[in-house]
Amino acid sequence: MNPIHIIAEAGTNHNADPAAARRLVEVAQQSGADSVKFQIIYPEGLYVEKLRQDGRLVDNEVVAARRKGMLSDDAWRDVARCAAEIGMPLSASVFDTRSIALLQEFAPPYIKIASCDLNNIPLLEAAAATGRKLIVSTGMSTLAEVEESVRAIEASGHRDLVLMHCVSVYPCPTSSMNLGFLRTLHKEFGYPIGLSDHTENSLAAAAAVVMGVEWIEKHFTLDRTSPGFDHAYAMEPSMLAAYVNDIRQVEAAMRPMQEKVGPQEANVRLRARRALYAARDIAPGEEIRAEDVLIVRPAGPLAPRDLRIVVGSRSKSGIGRYEPLDLSQLDRAS
Repeated sequence: MNPIHIIAEAGTNHNADPAAARRLVEVAQQSGADSVKFQIIYPEGLYVEKLRQDGRLVDNEVVAARRKGMLSDDAWRDVARCAAEIGMPLSASVFDTRSIALLQEFAPPYIKIASCDLNNIPLLEAAAATGRKLIVSTGMSTLAEVEESVRAIEASGHRDLVLMHCVSVYPCPTSSMNLGFLRTLHKEFGYPIGLSDHTENSLAAAAAVVMGVEWIEKHFTLDRTSPGFDHAYAMEPSMLAAYVNDIRQVEAAMRPMQEKVGPQEANVRLRARRALYAARDIAPGEEIRAEDVLIVRPAGPLAPRDLRIVVGSRSKSGIGRYEPLDLSQLDRAS
């Protein structure tokens, strides 16, 4: 079982504040996540700037909102330096070639393609051309659409790919997570699989670990009450740390042990298993009958399965009441 890479997804939850972005990097590292990820969005590369309304062009309000929440390129460079200084791998979701170019400056461990761009073949090809690992989310997508995108990436000669199952509902009820699709993704394409988790707990992630995911992505924020696109359903620092810990605990539980019974369980076994004890004082040379034997806790030299050996044997030198029975006390020669 490969170690699970947990992406702490900060998105745009910096709200255009470089200090907040740096703090998000620190929180991600402190949580135990493996990398921190942002979204580098240039609004003109994602949205149409004007909308047609009643026969006239009007401003697309989301463009202004996104511009208000942007970091400058230099601010991104500063955030990347901060991450490098504390040894926290940093990457981002990209939405156009400009964001790919900026992210490339930071030598990211992977490039993320959001679910909205699963069918954006030109963007997939541009990201694949970098040669970096691609993490591709599959929310809002049919299996046929996923296949079309995977084949386009492969046609470019790229094979370093992770497919992330995602349900693009914010937040997503645990019961709506459709986790069985994880097996479909792996069966159909054979690439490593992951979970982009938009629920508000760790249940789906824990189940996904059991199902063999190698990557998990979770949104987080400094404050869920902050204004912005993704704060309300994101996890605050203490929640993220607990989420990561839950995943690590399940990951450890799935790791095969060299021995079935470990030291802690062996101690419980000593107290909980039964053994054979003398129900009364047994004189030397006296034959032991079934009613002379107690099968009780704690564990001892002879287990319940050894009763057939004991019954019919004779005591060699006498056995005291409640004394654990041992083969060295018995004479079966007769």
